Amino acid sequence: MLTISKLPLALWVLGFFCALIVWLKLNKAQGQRLPPGPNGLPFLGNILQIPQFQWIRFTEWKEQFGPIFSLNFAGQPVIVLNSFKVAGDLLDRRSTIYSDRPRFIMAGEILTGGIFQPFQPYGELWRRMRRAAHEGLNARAAEAYQPLQEIEAVTLVDSLIKDPASWDDHLRRSAASSVKMSIYGSKPIHLKDDPLVDRINDLIHRLVHACLPGAYLVDIFPVMLHLPGWLAPWKRNGLEWHRQDTTMLQEFMDEVKTEVDQGTNKPSFASNLYLNASRHQLTRKEESWLAGTMFAAGAETTAAALSVFILAMRLYPDVMKKAQAEIDTVVGRDRLPTFSDRNNLPYIRAIVKEVFRWRPVGPIGLPRRVSEDDYYNGYFIPKGSLIIANVWAMNRDPEVFPDFDEFRPERFLDEAGTVDVVLPDTHMQGHVTFGFGRRICIGMNIANQTLFIDIVSLLWAASIEPALDSEGQIIVPSRTECIDEGLVVRPVPFQCKIVPRSTEVDTMLSLAKEKQAW
Repeated sequence: MLTISKLPLALWVLGFFCALIVWLKLNKAQGQRLPPGPNGLPFLGNILQIPQFQWIRFTEWKEQFGPIFSLNFAGQPVIVLNSFKVAGDLLDRRSTIYSDRPRFIMAGEILTGGIFQPFQPYGELWRRMRRAAHEGLNARAAEAYQPLQEIEAVTLVDSLIKDPASWDDHLRRSAASSVKMSIYGSKPIHLKDDPLVDRINDLIHRLVHACLPGAYLVDIFPVMLHLPGWLAPWKRNGLEWHRQDTTMLQEFMDEVKTEVDQGTNKPSFASNLYLNASRHQLTRKEESWLAGTMFAAGAETTAAALSVFILAMRLYPDVMKKAQAEIDTVVGRDRLPTFSDRNNLPYIRAIVKEVFRWRPVGPIGLPRRVSEDDYYNGYFIPKGSLIIANVWAMNRDPEVFPDFDEFRPERFLDEAGTVDVVLPDTHMQGHVTFGFGRRICIGMNIANQTLFIDIVSLLWAASIEPALDSEGQIIVPSRTECIDEGLVVRPVPFQCKIVPRSTEVDTMLSLAKEKQAW
């Protein structure tokens, strides 16, 4: 056991070995042709050149060094991928060696006990959890959750019309409610300040903070993991948070199991996990955290994407009017939209894609780790390198999207505006916001469905119009200002008006809520 008197010596010894490892890595790469990159400082490399919005700096370096470049983070090689082609070649077509994760000690081991799937290393447990997640969230399985998503869409639109000033809070509540209903088959979350929304957001924010470089010294000096709790309050607190989060997630799962046994459950991801437990071979804790991962991650990212949509409609009223014309033609004014209209609404489907492309809520996502030495186009990529996919640069590549900064859904349709256009290396989405290869976002079908039904329902019912300041001048929201919440980036909230399109809207929403009463 390390004592206080021995700790400085231990850190000095650890620092020496870290420096030795760094030297050996750099010496091995010497003579090998790493991808080009910016010059850095001795020993520290480029680590001090990375600002908060690092994807912006990466995109600037792309213009200088090309679609693949390398950085040195204090001896840690980092390879940044900036084009559909390069990312597809490595993360898709060589996924067997590009699917690992770097070690997240605080976030991945202490706070989540090694079973938070996005942080897990590529191995047997990850594969079992991934198979279980795919079974419950693939395109066909996700269709079973559409009735629940339709219920939540009506609640969201009704809330936005009645209280438009709090639109961002309503989006957060609705996203959490919609994802929770799909994952657990549970009742909707009705209050925008529901404590459950805060608890889930707190869980995600703790994990995001723990992933930030330098947030915890244990990620720099792993030997500190062996310190006793009385000497390491960060460890003691982290383990207590893990205990509380595990209790919460197991209670969610136990409630689903009780409902399944009583025959009162609705179709959900968690019920699928329970009914197929013998095949998945997951422990109670593992399956609880798997379902909880889908809930927590999905709620945060979906809310952020919906806020991008609100911004786009405010800045591009012509897009909104074109979408409403399509809705009125296909759906009419006598009923609310449903998923049965989806195939006949190509422009709405294109809006969903453009929301994800235009302002990706995860502009770089979590880094990968390459598990073997590799060569690509004459460049050497050493084993252990961190791999960063610059989604921001790819989704805004001027060679693919000449008018990349414009919100233009037509780019995803043919000339007739009826058939989806598919771009290479984009997984049929037209963008890469959901990631690549074996680590592609497992919840993308739920996300696409949620955005579709929320967007079509809101545009059927209401228009998003400018707010006015005290002098009667139009308040123009910023196109670029955003909030960086760690792994998720969202527009800064702004003022707007959400106005019903007819006097009958309120009555029709109320009737729909009565019919859908739980």
